[in-house]
Amino acid sequence: MRTMLALLGLMLLAQGAAAQDYPTKPIHFLVPYAPGGPADIAARLVGGKLTEAWGQQVVVENKPGGNGFIAMSAAAKAAPDGYTLVMATIGEAAIAPVLFKDAPYSIERDFAPISLVSDATIVLAVHGDSPLKSVADVITAAKAQPGRISVGSPGNGTVNQIVIEWMALNTGTQLQHIPYKGSAPAATAIAAGEIPLGMLASSSVAPHLKTGRVRVLAVASAKRSKFGPDWPTLQQAGVADVNASTWTALLAPHGTPQPILDKLNAEVVKALELPDIKERFAAGGVETIPSSAAELAARIKQDSAQFGLIVQKANIKPD
Repeated sequence: MRTMLALLGLMLLAQGAAAQDYPTKPIHFLVPYAPGGPADIAARLVGGKLTEAWGQQVVVENKPGGNGFIAMSAAAKAAPDGYTLVMATIGEAAIAPVLFKDAPYSIERDFAPISLVSDATIVLAVHGDSPLKSVADVITAAKAQPGRISVGSPGNGTVNQIVIEWMALNTGTQLQHIPYKGSAPAATAIAAGEIPLGMLASSSVAPHLKTGRVRVLAVASAKRSKFGPDWPTLQQAGVADVNASTWTALLAPHGTPQPILDKLNAEVVKALELPDIKERFAAGGVETIPSSAAELAARIKQDSAQFGLIVQKANIKPD
């Protein structure tokens, strides 16, 4: 027993020493998407600040495709030494594992949480001239025309589709989901009057809000958005329980030494609280949401459980 305790003590001392020296070489941020999306922007903004703080380059590697499986699998299999991390979104962390029965990774088994990073509001939007003036109007129309009121989203299996189905389940209505290849095309379709409604990121409808071609009826989160404080939440508008947004988070391979995880968390949180970083995220309609590792783990667990129920009840299928 004494020998085991001594060995454990030596291991902890070694880990502490490694954390003090960390990092001694470039860090790689894997991103499951092409350049320009929320996860990519988050990785580059946070990575830039870590580079400044530590004097070691943070290299952003975009590994799009495969429903995020390519980047997530690469991160899960990487050496747990703090030099390969992944900037995941709600899709890879909380939706894919419950949507795909054959997902090649497990968040709990293969990853260690570091911190939440950013949060984008999801909005229920209509064309500027739409006769639908409120969520109550949408519910009334949906009940009068079951399955005929179309709602666009960025695609099948997205958090946006989950919110659409969640809203339908909780209001006793049937909505026709129309998947697009991204939020921008869906927002353009609403602005052009091609579809009556969309459940989209607020950043994607922002350009059309300025022209008046799109209006926001409500937000999907439990709290109002600072980018549209006058927009009610779906809960406030009578749709019980719905609470979702599009977040990003930084994860490390399981087995990464705790002192290194703690050092990463401290520096990431510090970066996300800097005024210039907040401003740069806000320019894209996104808030920074630094957190503890425990808070991130709890968010993943909560969203996974809730989304799993919606996926099952609404029989949502991936592409």
